[in-house]
Amino acid sequence: MKHWNFRLKLGLAILLVFMILGFVFPIFHTGNVTEWNVFPKNLKPSMEHFLGTNGLGQDTFWLLCRSIQNSFLIGLFVASLATFIGVLMGLMAGLKGGAMDRIVMMLADTFIVIPSLPILILLGSLTKGSASLLLIGGVLVVFNWPWPARQVRSMALTLRESDFISTARFSGESTLRILTKEIFPFVKDWSIGNFINTILVAIAAESGLAVIGMSSNSNTTLGTMIYWANQHQAMLAGRWLWIGAPVVSICLIFIGLFLFMTGQQQYSALRRGK
Repeated sequence: MKHWNFRLKLGLAILLVFMILGFVFPIFHTGNVTEWNVFPKNLKPSMEHFLGTNGLGQDTFWLLCRSIQNSFLIGLFVASLATFIGVLMGLMAGLKGGAMDRIVMMLADTFIVIPSLPILILLGSLTKGSASLLLIGGVLVVFNWPWPARQVRSMALTLRESDFISTARFSGESTLRILTKEIFPFVKDWSIGNFINTILVAIAAESGLAVIGMSSNSNTTLGTMIYWANQHQAMLAGRWLWIGAPVVSICLIFIGLFLFMTGQQQYSALRRGK
């Protein structure tokens, strides 16, 4: 840890703060943060309501904590599945070649050229803003696995011609063992970077949809928090904490993810150079 660079430490510190806000603080709150008119509307910050209350009679702080949690869950869900599927498919395509390679790349190229935003907007329109977060996450997975698949395939194509891969094949090792023990260590650091970047992409996509009312408005996320603030003219009314808290949170989360990703890449490069 003492060899970690400044970017990695700062990014991790920012993300830890938001992880605590999103996953630790909600443990101590038993009420339903999305219920309207629980508290008097538009109260100023106090010891009872750290960020005051909004125009819907909700506690802004606890609503923000739940929104951070759900946004992170979407990001982690999409990043985990998309990275796993993409890396696995890319490794298989690069190592096996032939029909496997052609099929995987045809599927990947198909989903790459299809723009995901219009599909997500259409989905939101068809469900009238009631699409579940799981459904939105599933669509994001479909459109995000091809990118790691193409990158990892290129690495696997280079590595499969190496002497140690030929030795492993002649030794009778299975394809799965070659993938996990011989090739994956070379793409592990890249996969971690892609995983972090996909979290950012997923949170950004869901937040963008929510702001225009095309996400799951019944489930609170950072995007839906901004949506409801806009719907009730929070900016014009000068209720800056209601709309400012999720906007600042999104910006800081993106900065934290970017710093952590670039810092991790620098740290990995330093380790490889030793």
